[in-house]
Amino acid sequence: MRLVRATAAECEAMAVAHALAFDRPWREDEFEDLLEGEGIYGFLADDADEALGVILCRMAGGEVEVLTVGVAPPARRRGVALALMLAALDVARQAGTASAFLEVAVDNDAAITLYALMGFARAGLRKAYYDRGPAGTTDALVMRLDLTRAAA
Repeated sequence: MRLVRATAAECEAMAVAHALAFDRPWREDEFEDLLEGEGIYGFLADDADEALGVILCRMAGGEVEVLTVGVAPPARRRGVALALMLAALDVARQAGTASAFLEVAVDNDAAITLYALMGFARAGLRKAYYDRGPAGTTDALVMRLDLTRAAA
């Protein structure tokens, strides 16, 4: 597995990875538009030109927000999400960012466990945050990590 810092050249593969990971994926042009924004950065995880996972973050005001992180089902539980998170948080630390935030569906036990192991703690709840189409909505936990205390 390799991690590639996201540029416009990676947007197609990022959209593929996102589509494998989520029922409501972001399109290639959405990744392109986001990457043009101030403070936006991300990584693509791939293996032999196969998209495994993606992360996109936004730094602003001394904080970093994980906008999305997703891993293709065949690549799950192989350390891809952890590698993406560590790479993204390292960029934020190097920029002097003090804290990281993310939202995660309350029923995504695997992700919640990973984030907790990384030192993220519950900071709030967003009711009906995720639209699951005909299935309705799902709440999101807001989780926070103090980057000034967390181990690199």
